[in-house]
Amino acid sequence: MSREKPLIIDCHGHYTTAPAPLTHFREAQIAHFHDPLKPAPEGVVVSDDEIRETIEKNQLKLLKERGADMTIFSPRASVMGPHIGDESVSKRWTVESNNIIKRVIDLFPDYFIGVCQLPQSPGVGLQGSIDELQRCVDMGFIGCNLNPDPSGGHFSAPPLTDRYWYPFFEKMIELDVPAMVHVSGSCNPAFHATGAYYINADTTAFMQFIEGDLFRDFPELRLIIPHGGGAVPYHWGRYRGLADMLKKPNLRDHVMKNVYFDTCVYHQPGIDLLFQVIDNKNILFGSEMVGAVRGIDPETGFYFDDTKRYVDNLTVSAENKYNVFEGNARRVYPRLDASLKARGL
Repeated sequence: MSREKPLIIDCHGHYTTAPAPLTHFREAQIAHFHDPLKPAPEGVVVSDDEIRETIEKNQLKLLKERGADMTIFSPRASVMGPHIGDESVSKRWTVESNNIIKRVIDLFPDYFIGVCQLPQSPGVGLQGSIDELQRCVDMGFIGCNLNPDPSGGHFSAPPLTDRYWYPFFEKMIELDVPAMVHVSGSCNPAFHATGAYYINADTTAFMQFIEGDLFRDFPELRLIIPHGGGAVPYHWGRYRGLADMLKKPNLRDHVMKNVYFDTCVYHQPGIDLLFQVIDNKNILFGSEMVGAVRGIDPETGFYFDDTKRYVDNLTVSAENKYNVFEGNARRVYPRLDASLKARGL
């Protein structure tokens, strides 16, 4: 452990409170795609003061109130919308979204560090995503959000273990960055976006990793499954048993050298279970604030997404809390570690 009190690094933050001009750009972009006679948006015009206001009154305010130190920050996941429009629409929207994150980082460098959206589109190759990842890393970003289902809820993309994804994984390893496996909004009425689709995708990704041999081919690949790993910790015996039935190695060796879960689980019993089942080295602190669940829990009187409170309540060693709050994030995100060391942290 590097110090008496760890840094509290939130690995899962989205710009859910982005200024209205970003939303207006998107609306105009989609309208133009469906009707070319409507004017195409020229770009997002947002002042630094507008960005400061949205951050200072929301994410930064809550971060300080809840005792955290910094957030790994990315565009709002639910509106990445790769299924909307075509490849060119997705690319333009992605660039605008990532550029706004860059401005947040420049305005609040002590509190936020960037993770990028990718311009994925159904049935399209990954060169555009490779190029955007390189651009964003060059701007100081430390990772990306990788969407395993660009179709928006129809799961038409190949499994993450398919060679379709290999060029992107190769780029991730070249740049030494991880990816959070994160879908976007759902266009399938059978899947509520945050209550069903997100958890479905998290769980599905983990099962794909069991069925394949991705980490044999990419032993250095690092992937974070958010929202506490979906249903996986709750059904850990099922997945251990399935790995055994499929003649795969023990999950500890087959998957968990490369896969990590966050703490975006919004009640104490869920966090207790996560820590009982999953090895400490595979858990990163995350809250997703201001995100999927924003209200106050009537049973506790505290915000559902105040996940630090749940971790603080655990009876675990100081070393284990250091790992979850700081150490694991620095190990999984080497560019974060380098940035912190450059600041003397």
